[in-house]
Amino acid sequence: MSEDATWQPYEGGSTLGMSGSQGGTITWDEQYADQVRLTLEQDESRSFHAITCGIAGWLVHSRFFGEAHEALAAFEELRPALVELWSQLPKGGPASPTEARAGGPLLAAFLARFP
Repeated sequence: MSEDATWQPYEGGSTLGMSGSQGGTITWDEQYADQVRLTLEQDESRSFHAITCGIAGWLVHSRFFGEAHEALAAFEELRPALVELWSQLPKGGPASPTEARAGGPLLAAFLARFP
């Protein structure tokens, strides 16, 4: 089974059509292992597409795109990258300063790869 097979609609899909944190309409919203979330918002009237990804206790990061096809491609690319990052971090966030310092380079590498 691929990692993508475990991605599930966030809150059973109830967030679709709602306003997202970046001001667009949520068109895709998924979670992985109740710890990782990936949300796509769009507003075609202003060529606005935003992806917000998060890992519980570690990361909230938004990316912005002018074209729908770019955002959709990035959404697909982020799925395995987020799972890989999540698998390397202590679940739920750092429990000590040592864990926080150890996670720093992993988070920095992710943010450099997906600005």
